[in-house]
This record gives sequence, C-alpha cells and structure tokens, in this order.
Amino acid sequence: MLSHADVWRGVDRLAEVNGLTPSGLARRSGLDPTTFNKSKRATRDGRPRWPSTESLAKILEATHTSFGEFVALVDPGAATLPRPTVPYVPLSRMAASQFDPAGFPAATFERIELANLAGPHLYAIELDTDAFAPVYRQGDTLLVAPDAGVRRGDRVVAMLTRAAPRLGTLVRKTAEHVTLGGIAKPEVTEELRLGDVAWLARIVWAAQ
Repeated sequence: MLSHADVWRGVDRLAEVNGLTPSGLARRSGLDPTTFNKSKRATRDGRPRWPSTESLAKILEATHTSFGEFVALVDPGAATLPRPTVPYVPLSRMAASQFDPAGFPAATFERIELANLAGPHLYAIELDTDAFAPVYRQGDTLLVAPDAGVRRGDRVVAMLTRAAPRLGTLVRKTAEHVTLGGIAKPEVTEELRLGDVAWLARIVWAAQ
C-alpha cells in the first residue's frame, strides 16, 4: 500500500529524473508552480495532504511516464532512477503524416536516452546523411522543440506536406513564403511556399 511519504517521494524523484525541481515539474505539467511545494504536503493542523489524482495524471502525461514507472520511483529501495527518454526518428523516415499540425509526434516512435534533456514536447532526429557537413554529420542527433517558438536566425526543421523535410536557418517568414538558409552554407537560400509547409520547429540541441 502506498503511504503519503511514498507518493510524495515519487513526485520528487520524477522531477529529479527529468532534471527539474518539483516547482518546475508542476509548471511543465500546466499546474501552479507551488502545487508540489513542501508547505502544501500537510494542512495547517499537521494532517497529511495528498497530491490529487488529476495532478498526478498531468505530471505522468507531461513526462511520458507510465504508472508502473511512477510506482518504481515511489519504492524507497530503488537503486537507480530510470533515465529520461525522447521519441526518436531518422531524418530519412520523417513524414508529415507522423506529426500533428503543430509539429508534435503523432505516431509511435522508438525512444532514446538523452541525459536530462527529455521533455513532453521534445523529440530527436538522427541524421542518416552527410548533407549538412561540416556543421552536422551523419550520426548526429538533433533535439527538436515544436513549442519553443521560432525566430529569425534559428536552425529549424521545416516539414513539407508533399516532400522531404528541410533543415535550415530561418531567414524570413512572410504571409506567403518561408525562406531558409543552408545549414552548412547560410548564404544559399531556398524559398518555400507557406502553403507547402506543414510546420516549422526549432532545433534546440545537437549531440555530435
């Protein structure tokens, strides 16, 4: 049977394994940042206060954690914490049908470990081409954040509705076109019709 201390231990360790504080975990899950504060774990008269089932459901969803994995975190005798993972897909296998209109994965991808860089809206692309050398090389892993916001000068993935995805640097975006500079040669640009671009997502990290 789970005790009050067990459940709160699970919350704290879930935050830890995702490189977050309890407040950061709450914020990532769309909750008030104070939801998991130490002061919220007991009432004024000292009675135990439990996290709500809704808040637990939200943190499991936000961290892609199953209930079984959460129970493992609750166990005080657990020797190690599970490493965070993110969805992963080779560049050559990416297709618009695998993502929702905002650029979030909608298909079932394999998952890989990326230290504490996991997050609910991140996924990884493996480069299985040397087309972007010497900046990126075959075998490099790119971490993409569809909800990070895209600004001029950012390196991005542009998913096209009827063609292979493009990697580039955002030069400009107008009501009709998206212009990308090359990864290896920024001065070489490509203009894409906005209607042909399903979504743009920012590349936030690369493992080389």
